[in-house]
Amino acid sequence: MDYLPISMLNQLEYCERRFWLMFVCGEMEVNAPVLEGTLQHERAHTSAREQEGETLIRRRVYVYSDALQLVGFIDVLEERDGQLIPVEYKHGKMGRWLNDHIQLCAQALCLEERTGQKVEYGHVFYWGSRRRERVDFTPELRARTRASVARAFALLAEDRIPPPLEKQAKCRDCSLEPVCLPREVRMLV
Repeated sequence: MDYLPISMLNQLEYCERRFWLMFVCGEMEVNAPVLEGTLQHERAHTSAREQEGETLIRRRVYVYSDALQLVGFIDVLEERDGQLIPVEYKHGKMGRWLNDHIQLCAQALCLEERTGQKVEYGHVFYWGSRRRERVDFTPELRARTRASVARAFALLAEDRIPPPLEKQAKCRDCSLEPVCLPREVRMLV
């Protein structure tokens, strides 16, 4: 089995059907918020390496895990007092779900495997609120992240698109709603 992009864990945690549509079917709807998020990510990757006081900053750091079969990029990796701190940039504001935390924790797990160094916490920077949210990599979050990886590979092994979500709160905000057609699919079942 090939390696799974870390960013797909974010999609999976938001909605299993969204994960399938994006990863397996290659679907992507580029609307204004998606395009704005893409441009904001490009700005976050402006220089590869810089120093801010005592903090060494690396941008777009490639990481992978052979144990978890994950691969991806850390938007910003800060090194301060010998401690590694991954930072993930997101377009909007902090949501009600853990998908951003799981993506960041997966980056930390890859980083730990590559460096042999424990990563205690990271940050998610939300452009919408212009705030960093600290994410502690607790044993519970680490277990949830590993379970998410296992779920992704289980879904791929099933080789069947997941059904739409029952609750439509996430569907309203999903850029893939016009492709997924959750209401229409539920009416056919």
